[in-house]
Amino acid sequence: MIKKLLLWLLFLLVLVGCQDRIELEQQSYVIAIGIDSTDEKGIYALTYQFPNPEVGYSSTANSDEPPTENVTVNGSDILSATYTANSIISKQITLDHTRVIVVAEDVARSDDFLRIIQSASRTPDIRRKVELIVSKEKASDFINNNQPIMETRPHKYYQAMLSRAIETGIIPQATVHQFFQITEGDADLFLGIYATTEKSENRKEEDGFEDQYIAGEIPQIGGSPTQFMGSAVFKEGKMIDIINGEETRIAQTLNTTLEMDSYLATIPDPINPDYRVTYNYSQTEEPRININYHKDKPTTIDVKVKFKAEVVAIPSVIDYSTNNDAREKLERTITKRLTEKTEAFIEKTQKEYRLEPFYWSLFVRKFFKDIPSYEKADWSNNIYPNAEIKIDYVMEKLEFGKMLNDTSIEDVRD
Repeated sequence: MIKKLLLWLLFLLVLVGCQDRIELEQQSYVIAIGIDSTDEKGIYALTYQFPNPEVGYSSTANSDEPPTENVTVNGSDILSATYTANSIISKQITLDHTRVIVVAEDVARSDDFLRIIQSASRTPDIRRKVELIVSKEKASDFINNNQPIMETRPHKYYQAMLSRAIETGIIPQATVHQFFQITEGDADLFLGIYATTEKSENRKEEDGFEDQYIAGEIPQIGGSPTQFMGSAVFKEGKMIDIINGEETRIAQTLNTTLEMDSYLATIPDPINPDYRVTYNYSQTEEPRININYHKDKPTTIDVKVKFKAEVVAIPSVIDYSTNNDAREKLERTITKRLTEKTEAFIEKTQKEYRLEPFYWSLFVRKFFKDIPSYEKADWSNNIYPNAEIKIDYVMEKLEFGKMLNDTSIEDVRD
């Protein structure tokens, strides 16, 4: 009798194993979360973007249906606002497929930003690889105005757009996990993605080139109004500045914890400055960071970056490929420009931020026997701001694509 009773209890346990299961069609998946301030202290306007599962998948779907549904509600944190939003959305809201958290710039610059974003680290519903975006305008406006033409499925759009931009270095890799890791470490700067759907009118088009912009400044005709370019600089969990795409690339280049892919850049033609030479930059190995800590004098930091460059466009049609003197001049110009731009950015981090976004604090910790002695030496306020830093770019190879010589304009127009 007892054996039969135990067997029935075992069957009952199996039968109730799926009682809390929720079918897919009963759930609404959040792709993007926006955070805006309100007039009430401690209360924020949170926008949730839901994809329409019928658009982009079903051939029988109504083409007039919008690809997303956006809902904005007030709440003190992400989770409490989610339950409020569920009084509007018929299906159960699910956060584990969220791709991005968009924060309005005024919220990111406030002292309370760390309070509102804290819930993203506590709940298991939000994955730590969610990307953190700072928008120039209200986060709700950014989400509503972001209407990509080529990709109607929002999760695919964010995945493709952010992945490629991060690979080329014009925006940083900025997950929620990295934000809390760097912020709680209290020794480095965190770089968030900077984006906008509003065009800036305070910069002339001729003032910048391919990576010397921030979002909103890129000259554009047609297409989606959304621009991703540059970084929002966070210090101690609060946004303090914006850096452009070029400075973001430098920060990515000098950070050994990140993988830096190739990118295109231009420099003034060293022989004919009326034109610019375009080349493809790629690193051959991760940068070598050598730190020599000194207690009673400035610490020295030697950085060596090995790279190769492939010239892809020479509008001046100067023969750099076979003319040795011209080739050497081009090599020196590329290396010199990279060095000068990097030195200028490092000086900015030492004097203005008094902290660095390269994660170099990892390399200095070996000089201390424990955490108290490391904290007493004070990397952020003492060691790094006063360090003597030497940057050495080493070009290992200069290539010229498939052709050695360009078309002779003189011969064509004789």
